[in-house]
Amino acid sequence: MDDKEQLQLAIGKRVKMLREEKGMAQQDLAAKCNIEKSNLSRLEAGGTNPTLYTLKRIADNLEIKLEELVIKL
Repeated sequence: MDDKEQLQLAIGKRVKMLREEKGMAQQDLAAKCNIEKSNLSRLEAGGTNPTLYTLKRIADNLEIKLEELVIKL
């Protein structure tokens, strides 16, 4: 696994963990972020390389700072 894949996987796991801590369903977060549930599912599985803007929308809708989303990777 290369660095890019490892980073994508780490980001996906972090998003999923934070979403679950908030008690939010994947569908609900996807809707709030105006993205397809399937895209959020792929992101959480580490199968996509999200843009910074997408990560910002996710952080905003999880009511955290963007830094909190990526700081512990």
